[in-house]
Amino acid sequence: MNELTVDTALPVLRAGGVIAYPTEAVWGLGCDPAHEAAVMKLLQLKQRPVEKGMILVAADPAQLEGWVRMDVLPLERQSAVLASWPGANTWILPAGVRAPRWITGEHSGIAVRISAHPLVAALCRAWGGPLVSTSANLAGEPPARTRAELDPRLLALLDGLIDGQTGGLAQPTPIRDALSGQVLRS
Repeated sequence: MNELTVDTALPVLRAGGVIAYPTEAVWGLGCDPAHEAAVMKLLQLKQRPVEKGMILVAADPAQLEGWVRMDVLPLERQSAVLASWPGANTWILPAGVRAPRWITGEHSGIAVRISAHPLVAALCRAWGGPLVSTSANLAGEPPARTRAELDPRLLALLDGLIDGQTGGLAQPTPIRDALSGQVLRS
């Protein structure tokens, strides 16, 4: 396995690589969301259909500029979303002009999170923008909570891994609709 640091992960991501890293509750897979071939590779590795859409993680709301349209939310909904970040809260926001179909899938919005996980935030800061973040497992399989639980079949296909600990949450982050506040995944 290609052991990476935040710094050595950057050229791998720029080249269209897919990496594994710990997130708030489970191990995640990530890549450059603007690199169609990288996203397609990640989807193929996971055996996940593009129609489902992808989650993006970022270090701060400014990194999501152009990817989502926070401005179309009523002020109270904007405040609720922003007050929950950084943190283990994923929101579906209306897609912005930078959001391609390989990220939105069949949806008009994108699931996004400003992560409080130190490694995820550091990676996004070093990258200078959001990254795709999806659980590091094959579709239908349980997500890996530790490095030891990562599927060897999946690991063999990755371009690298940043070692670390998950944030210790018992469940993946809840997903809510930013317009309504409705919980879509608890």
